[in-house]
Amino acid sequence: IGILFDSPRFNNNLDPNGGLYNAVNSVTKNKVGLKGIVRTPVETQGSSALNLRMRRALDLFANVVHIRTLKGIPSFHQNLDLVIIREQIEGEYSSLEHESVKGVIESLKIITRSNSERIAKFAFDYAVRNKRRKVTAVHKANIMKLSDGLFLETCQNMAKLYPHIQFNSMIIDNCCMQLVSNPEQFDVMVMPNLYGNIVDNLAAGLVGGAGVVPGVSYSHEFAVFEPGTRHSFNVASGKNMANPTAILLASSNLLRHINLESYANKIETALLKIIKSKKALTSDIGGCSSTTQFTEAMIEQAHIS
Repeated sequence: IGILFDSPRFNNNLDPNGGLYNAVNSVTKNKVGLKGIVRTPVETQGSSALNLRMRRALDLFANVVHIRTLKGIPSFHQNLDLVIIREQIEGEYSSLEHESVKGVIESLKIITRSNSERIAKFAFDYAVRNKRRKVTAVHKANIMKLSDGLFLETCQNMAKLYPHIQFNSMIIDNCCMQLVSNPEQFDVMVMPNLYGNIVDNLAAGLVGGAGVVPGVSYSHEFAVFEPGTRHSFNVASGKNMANPTAILLASSNLLRHINLESYANKIETALLKIIKSKKALTSDIGGCSSTTQFTEAMIEQAHIS
């Protein structure tokens, strides 16, 4: 593939500037990026988390995770195909926390009309562009009447501009139960930041886990492709046992995004054939192959396909 790769190091959450600065500059220059998992230690302050800082620096307001069943991976539900769209600039991830008095922590949840409108519009435009039939807004407006109420109201108003797209809303706790018991009812789901993080991971568990779900974060100008659930899987670090499916699917989606459709299809077809054959699966999806063995098998299959 005739692509030049710029590879800034972006793996040290304690680095105050260098890694993040280089990564943001690279994406700004190239308009696209491919990012692996960047772990944020619990002891690190939220405002210092590299993931949050990168999203804000590039205004990556929309995160899209495609949940689908892959043949060859055991699942209670077959033929799942749903999309989770998460607003990821504000909400509970605004990093506005303080200790008002000793032993009392206040954490601010920020919901704005402008950001709610653009994520709602993004979700409906995505549905139109990808021939999806329905958008579900997920919220907790029955309790958080102002913040989630604003988000829900905004989605309801946006739905009126897309009369050919079905629209419904669902409270987050019921949504989690419905995802486990009847996920086939969902098509495109749109939700605030924290709910999206939780639902991404829950839905990934329906189709094989964090290792098989790709994602992408969008601004109006940039697209950063990455594993969908951002689960760091620390136990696999440096042990040649991590499942590369999510990052390979994200890579394929990146190629499709920059109009290299044939290469994207070649990678995805080879990957899905390897999974379906169960010849070189990693331990998280029922196999005993290493990351290297899985990847080598996929490359060999790509040459055959």
